[in-house]
Amino acid sequence: MGPGTLGSMLGLGTLARVAGELRRDVAAARERDPAARGVGPGEILASWPGVHAVLVHRVAHALSSAGVPVAPRSMAYASRTLTGIEIHPAAKIGDGFFIDHGMGVVIGETAEIGDNVTLYQGVTLGGTGFATGKRHPTVQDNVTIGSGAKLLGPITVGHGAKIGANSVVVHDVPPNSTVVGNPGHPVRVEGRRPEGPDADWVHLPDPIADAIKGLASRITALEQALETLAGERETSVDTAAEVRPLRPAQGPNPAGG
Repeated sequence: MGPGTLGSMLGLGTLARVAGELRRDVAAARERDPAARGVGPGEILASWPGVHAVLVHRVAHALSSAGVPVAPRSMAYASRTLTGIEIHPAAKIGDGFFIDHGMGVVIGETAEIGDNVTLYQGVTLGGTGFATGKRHPTVQDNVTIGSGAKLLGPITVGHGAKIGANSVVVHDVPPNSTVVGNPGHPVRVEGRRPEGPDADWVHLPDPIADAIKGLASRITALEQALETLAGERETSVDTAAEVRPLRPAQGPNPAGG
């Protein structure tokens, strides 16, 4: 890489772009973090670890894209040490990205994240096996991923999707759907399309619990039907075995005498 390329990469255009991305990241933190309501941008910039990690990544990514050696990985390592958030310098991240709390977040090398995405602590956008090439998830715009969720492999998470806390997702997620469980299952929330970061993780549907409840209800119905059938058979047997006393016939004996 020649000095002209490095100079161009470190020029005013790049600085302006990073500054614009930073403003949008800070605005995302104020919008999506209830603890940031009424807090000034300066305080968010100074004390929000998720904002720190994203800022360092944007600079490291610009350096990595320009082919600068050593510095991008060193910056990513320092950011991980300070914030507990590990983002590979080559990962592609869109505007308005917000990591809430952030401790334990891992974003792999070939991960791609769209605009207005929210991640909570402990999220992993990881690979599977030792394959090369595209091996990390692609997360489209307006996606919210709950704490502890693991998205593994070159899957695509569609626009507006929500991933429930501690879900393990290894298949593509349709747009505007909610995924919960291990392995993750797409579900609906109250029949409407979930959109935006206002995730109610407490009242997400549980498909496994719903399936167990359905089986329990079916077993109860079968037991009741069996009891009814058994009762009818007992009644039938009792009726057939009933002995009725014979009453003497009235009038003369037909046999005479």
